[in-house]
This record gives sequence, structure tokens and C-alpha cells, in this order.
Amino acid sequence: MKLTADRPFADPEKAAQKLLEIADAVEPVQDGRIHIEKINGPFLFKEGGSPAEYGAGLKFAIERGWLWLHESGTYVKFTPTGAELFA
Repeated sequence: MKLTADRPFADPEKAAQKLLEIADAVEPVQDGRIHIEKINGPFLFKEGGSPAEYGAGLKFAIERGWLWLHESGTYVKFTPTGAELFA
């Protein structure tokens, strides 16, 4: 008997892919910047991800070289590798 539902973003790679999809749909501002709240809000509240899944997905995307996170943590940018995923 299963008492809990599977979390759709329990796998960091799936969470990262969803974050990339959300980021791709956002209109970047100056110099290709995507404000972090433009991706974390939809991930947490629209898609139903948890804060832990968000953090793991963001870390995975950065480690894979798909996103670059500014040292202040206020915005991300697609790397050339990340941009190729949506070309």
C-alpha cells in the first residue's frame, strides 16, 4: 500500500529541466538577466515543487553549465550550453 504520491521533481535533473523551461519562457531584462523570482515563484507555486527540489534543481543546472547564477543570487543567465538546449 502506497500512502504518498511520487514527487514530480524529486530527481534533481527533472527539477533542473523544469527550471530551464520556466527560465526560457521569461523575457530576460538587461544583458540577458532573468530575475530569480521569475523562476522560483512559478516552480514553487504553479508547478508545486518544494524549496528543497528547487535548490537541488538550480544547483544541478549550474553544475551542468546550463545556468550561471550571479554572486548576489538575484538573477541567472543562460550559458551558451544552456541556450543551445532551446535553440
